[in-house]
Amino acid sequence: MFIQIIGSSLVLLAFILSQYQLIDANSRRYLWLNFLGSTILAGDALVLNQWGFLALEGVWAIVSLLSLIKLAINSKR
Repeated sequence: MFIQIIGSSLVLLAFILSQYQLIDANSRRYLWLNFLGSTILAGDALVLNQWGFLALEGVWAIVSLLSLIKLAINSKR
């Protein structure tokens, strides 16, 4: 349960900061919070055999990671 609280807190923190315009939804900070939180939640879902939750958080993590890679590539140009 503690792991779920950590993971969900990271995702929610990103969302709250974005909604209050304290960080941009395309920023590294936002994407890292989402990536870390959703990866933690996906790992927990895998251990607990919660397949729907694993699909949701797994896709969330993948999209966040791809967005981080895209930012890294674009910043080198």
